[in-house]
Parts: sequence; C-alpha cells; structure tokens
Amino acid sequence: MKKATHQQTKQHNRDLVLRTIFANDSISRAEVARVTNLTRTTVSDVVNGLLTEGLVEEVGRGESIGGKTPILLSIVADSRYLIGLNLAQDKFIGAVVNLRGEIKEIVEAPVHDDNGEKALQLVYQILDQLTRKKLKPIVGIGVGTPGLVNTREGVVVNAVNLEWQNLPLSQLLEKKYKLPVLVLNDSQAAAIGEFVYGGDHLPDENLIVVNVIHGIGAGILINGQLFQGDGGGAGEIGHVVVLENGELCRCGKRGCLETVASVRAVVKQMKMDSLDNVISVFQNGDSKAKSVVDRAGRYLGTSLANLVGTLNIQKIVLTGDMTRFGDDWRKAVSESMQTGAFSGLAESTKLQIGTLDYRACILGASAFLLLDDYSLLFNEEN
Repeated sequence: MKKATHQQTKQHNRDLVLRTIFANDSISRAEVARVTNLTRTTVSDVVNGLLTEGLVEEVGRGESIGGKTPILLSIVADSRYLIGLNLAQDKFIGAVVNLRGEIKEIVEAPVHDDNGEKALQLVYQILDQLTRKKLKPIVGIGVGTPGLVNTREGVVVNAVNLEWQNLPLSQLLEKKYKLPVLVLNDSQAAAIGEFVYGGDHLPDENLIVVNVIHGIGAGILINGQLFQGDGGGAGEIGHVVVLENGELCRCGKRGCLETVASVRAVVKQMKMDSLDNVISVFQNGDSKAKSVVDRAGRYLGTSLANLVGTLNIQKIVLTGDMTRFGDDWRKAVSESMQTGAFSGLAESTKLQIGTLDYRACILGASAFLLLDDYSLLFNEEN
C-alpha cells in the first residue's frame, strides 16, 4: 500500500473540512475539528485557504461553552455555480445551481421527435443559453439522461427514446464548453437529488428512488453512495418484462414494465393526448381513469417487491410525473408491493412520494459533480 503524498494528505484534509462545512448551515472551527478528528491547527490552516478562495465565510458568533464565543463558518452559496441537465422528459430542462442547491436560472426546450442529432443540438442550445448567463464562475456540468450510461467514460450506451447509441456525450460537451462534465442515468441523478436535497436522509443511509415518467428507472444508494452496478445499469427496471406477450416496448421487447406502468402507458390506455387531461378526469372521479392508474400502480408495486426481496432497503421514494396522481396511486403501488414481497421484509419498508419533482434530476446531476471530489471548486490546487 502506497503512502499518501503530502499533497494528497493536504487535499484529503481540505475536502474533509469542506464536506463538514457543507453539511451544516454554520459551524465553528472547533466543531469542525471535533467532527473530522483533525487537529485545530490543521483545521485553521485549511479554513484560511477556504476563506482566501471565497468558498467559506465567517457569519457571526455561536454560543460560548466556557471560553471565547466561537466564530461560525458557512459555505458561500453563490461563490461557484454548477449546471444540471434533465433530459428525461418530453422537454429538456437545464439550470444553473449554486452550492446550496438553489436554482438560479432555468432554460427549457420541448422535444418534438425521437431524433438523436436534433436531441444533441437541443442540449447545445440549452447549454449555450446557460453559459451566457451572468452567473460566474460555472465550474462543471452534470447531465441526467435516460437510458444505459457508462458514467466512467461519459458515454450514453443506449437511450432508445433519444436514439442515442454509444454517444460520447461527456467528451462532446467538455470539448465545446471547456468544463468538467459528468453524465449519469436520469433516475440515478434523481436519487442523488432526493438524497441530498429532498428530505431528512442520513449521510450513510440506504435509499431507493424510483422515477416514473415516460420511462421508469430506479436509483440505488447504499451507505449514502450511488450504486451503479458492474455495467452502470443498476436500477434499470423499466425494461424488465412483467407481462408475457404484452405490448411492444420501445426497446424491442414485449411487456416491459414501461408499457404498463409509465406515464406514456397511462396516457395511451386512456386514449388521450396529454397527462394533464388524464389527471383532470381522474380527479373528477372517472372510473376508467381510476382503473388505469390503479393497474399501473400495481404493476409497479410488483416490480418493487422484487427490489425489496433483492436488496431489503427499507426506504423507497417515488418521483416523476406519475406522483401527480397522489396517494391513490401510491397506495396501489404499496399494496401490490406488500402483497408481492416476503411479508417480513415488506412490513418494514416505507414507501413515500418525493418532494422535488423534475428538480431532483437537475440537482442530483449537479451534486454528483461534487460527491467525491471538490477539486473543481478551486482555481488551483491548494
């Protein structure tokens, strides 16, 4: 095992202190030292560097517990900006996000057809607008895209609805915008967004976030870390067959979960032109709409029962447009999950609706840039 160099140790300490300050609205140097197990001298040196970089500021004094009143530190939210992209809807949405996950600027563009080149040009169009905004400096771009993604290489292996196959998206965007770029599956991005910004989740918690829009996917966090599987496709539940000899799916198989439980499936079964129309008649008590939504929820619940049995993760969050059907849909999902899973496991599994709608993917994609490495926040290595 190689011994860490002085520079590596210095960067590790810096990131440890920065992560601790990020995790708190305000915190003293002494408390940072206690939490990180670093010496007060080390913490003081690191904090001085962060103050010089403009990433951290002193925000007042805390309560004294016998000595001097401590000076409190906080992240300067608008000292750096990130761009997050959500490419998973019938429209692409991009946003400039600050270091506290606050969306400062947003750009949307409708997707009119399944044309890979046009979709790529749409991504450029959104990023051109966002990078021209006055908010500076922008230090990175995070992209949540549907389909199977090789995050390590930044390649969209297969996104059937965008007609992207083996698209080196990260490389293309880095070349054009001269910024670091990370690309991940949209459901995995939504999972990070909900985990970091969506609720009272513990840093080392296990969580499954199931994103139900035109497609369906799950993002899995184990001990607070995104689990992507050996090939990057962990949670790709939308293209698992649940209905033998069912409807032809966009992926080429028949009877995938997406064909019976997604927004696209519900709108199609109702023979309507938009989800808004389905929601309207559903809320007015239309019996067919109630039946279609209930059926979609039950198919999803059966798939979740398999996840419960495989992973035994006890907190599942539902996100995406299907959540607009509210608690009736959630109950259908829950009842089917409880029926399908081993009772001892299902009874301890909580199923709740997320809080961030489309923002989960945007915030998760941008946060993913900083999860393991804060180096892009610095003009040069300290």
